[in-house]
Amino acid sequence: MGRPDAGGAAVISLYLPQRTWLHAVPAGWKLLALALISLIAAPLDSLPFMAALMVAVLALYVSLGKAALAQIALLRPLWPLFLILLALHGWNGDILLGIVVLARILAMVLLANAVTMTTRMDAMMDAVEPLLGPLAWVGVAPRAVALAVALMIRLIPLLFALWEALNDSWRARTGKRGGWRLLAPFCIQTLRLSHHTAEALAARGGAPRRGRR
Repeated sequence: MGRPDAGGAAVISLYLPQRTWLHAVPAGWKLLALALISLIAAPLDSLPFMAALMVAVLALYVSLGKAALAQIALLRPLWPLFLILLALHGWNGDILLGIVVLARILAMVLLANAVTMTTRMDAMMDAVEPLLGPLAWVGVAPRAVALAVALMIRLIPLLFALWEALNDSWRARTGKRGGWRLLAPFCIQTLRLSHHTAEALAARGGAPRRGRR
């Protein structure tokens, strides 16, 4: 996926064009690994485990190169939320649990982003579609649902990038961070992105069939 420009217009991908070893891993295996790690990490409140998971995730990004490391900056819009999360746990007298929760969120967001930036949209759809085969029994097109799932996974980090681009633009004009003032333009740009995505899909005839690019 590409980064939105300073005016907030965004392209529909944060995909890394340069090949890495993770590009060569089949999409199905990457999605399965992401699901398994999520299932293992979700119920655990172990600080050593979460610390080890964060170290592993950062090592993964280092192995993917500078372009991948640069995408960690997409998390900057979430820092106010993270600080509120830690403050609430500190208020309840359990700051260690807050750190564990924060580490879990950071690790899973970064892992999901690693999948999206090394997996083509069509490959992701091909991996998800077989799991949705039973939907055809009730008249729902599995390919269309696979497209919706792939878009959902791919657009989450793009929205972070959109917020950061708007914040950079605001800071360039005023010298301050935008904060809540960015909510209105962010909503407008998100709706515009959705409109452009819908137009692009309509131009291609909807959900691409197998064998098409």
